[in-house]
Amino acid sequence: MIREDSSARFVAGRGADRKAYLVGGGIGSLAAAAFMIRDGGVPGRNITIYEAMPVLGGSLDGGGNAVAGYTLRGGRMLTTDNYECTWGLFKSITSLSSAGKSVFEETIEFNARNVSHSQARLVDRNGAKIDVTSMGFSMQDRIELVRLSEADEDALGASRITDWLSPPFFETKFWFMWSTTFAFQPWHSAVEFKRYLHRFMLEFSRIETLAGVKRTVFNQFDSLVQPLKSWLVDQGVNVLTGCTVTDFGLKTEKGLTAINVVHYTIGGESEAVAVGEHDLVFFQNGSMTDSSSFGSMTSAPKRLTKNDSQGWALWERLADGHPEFGNPAAFNTSIAESCWESFTVTLKNSVFFDRMEGFTGNKAGTGGLVTFKDSAWLMSVVLAHQPHFANQPPDVQVFWGYALHLERIGDFVPKSMSDCTGNDILQELCGHLNFDLDTFTSAICIPCRMPYITSMFMPRALSDRPLPVPIGSKNFAFVSQFVEIPGDVVFTVEYSFRAAQMAVYELLGIEREVPPILHHDRSIKVKLDALIKAQVKSTD
Repeated sequence: MIREDSSARFVAGRGADRKAYLVGGGIGSLAAAAFMIRDGGVPGRNITIYEAMPVLGGSLDGGGNAVAGYTLRGGRMLTTDNYECTWGLFKSITSLSSAGKSVFEETIEFNARNVSHSQARLVDRNGAKIDVTSMGFSMQDRIELVRLSEADEDALGASRITDWLSPPFFETKFWFMWSTTFAFQPWHSAVEFKRYLHRFMLEFSRIETLAGVKRTVFNQFDSLVQPLKSWLVDQGVNVLTGCTVTDFGLKTEKGLTAINVVHYTIGGESEAVAVGEHDLVFFQNGSMTDSSSFGSMTSAPKRLTKNDSQGWALWERLADGHPEFGNPAAFNTSIAESCWESFTVTLKNSVFFDRMEGFTGNKAGTGGLVTFKDSAWLMSVVLAHQPHFANQPPDVQVFWGYALHLERIGDFVPKSMSDCTGNDILQELCGHLNFDLDTFTSAICIPCRMPYITSMFMPRALSDRPLPVPIGSKNFAFVSQFVEIPGDVVFTVEYSFRAAQMAVYELLGIEREVPPILHHDRSIKVKLDALIKAQVKSTD
């Protein structure tokens, strides 16, 4: 049935009277709701979030417990030199763990106490730390990298990184560090790689220490999602979990398209809500963690696809016949090129952390990724500051890892990572570190397969991603990693926040500037530092 809202309708210039429906409960939707309330004057009670999962947060998740094992599909790299929209909002959101402080203030103070400076960024096949003061470039590597970074995006088109860089480049220490920090594969989009080179040029000269990386007090679900959700609920936002939006009703009039009905299922029942003439709809099109599956110590994750979840179906239906709404097929049709696997390990003793701190020279929470450069899987692990979960007991420790090459046979386990149990993954990790397997006595390792985790990096044409507010839209916007924001980079929290802020400001007519992208790549000092770093000779 269709539920017609009986409340007052929007009056021009009075955002307090309109309603907003947000499809998907990821961080982009939460940000959009917050921007509407904080900057647009929309009452929280007029905002409804529809989320198919039992919890909000989307890809910034965190779950489990000390008994069954904690789970993290992954976390996103943060910096305070960028992320203009993200920190702009979190200056307004109160922390749940630091009384009287905003999330931003809490994060700044935490990182002042726990300074990042990795001393073991790359490890070789012998379990030895590699000297990474040099990026390992040849003159040809430098020339090709500059050519790619200066190429016009129209010239790059839908090309791949391998179309611009020769095979030796992918054996440089720079590539191993840059690719594992940001999860790039050689076959990914040259445009996205170029954008990263510019957006994070400040990180180029310190990529080996990860000195620019900032971390939250706990995992990003507990430290970012939970405070934002709590603030929204306090504002009266309506949250419907276990609720799947199945379709939209579209109406086109005078060249403008509007969504006038939102169809959804909840509790096994089909429902629909009528969208008023001045109401708004925000849709999180696509999901990098769609069709994720967890394994266990004794089982490998199932090989799921979008057919198992129907997670891309709504965008596919909406875009059919509407090229201005994007082309999801550019991103979700090659799992082999967009899939990788993470794993979360819960420990009941400090043996592993003690040995890793001794090996790396880094106290947990200060080192960042440790990448096993010669690993067939290209495996990396990271030890966060403990506790990593808000409810984590003091005698429990948690770390996270991931690998990019799932179908290759392991170096110490005769299986592809896709076929490995949690126990197999711990055995492979011990092999690379020359640790005995009893280092992980009583450990719980939960692997997670994510078939579309880097789908937004897939080569694509400019038109494959819709604008946050697509051309011809009267009342709806896309808020996700699959929209087009010139100059910014996907696979970041900032991309979701910027898309949300742009969409809200445009649809509500807010006369306030979205924070501009900080172009560190235009700084003479940053360019000079990058040039000097690229010229450093190897001492190997």
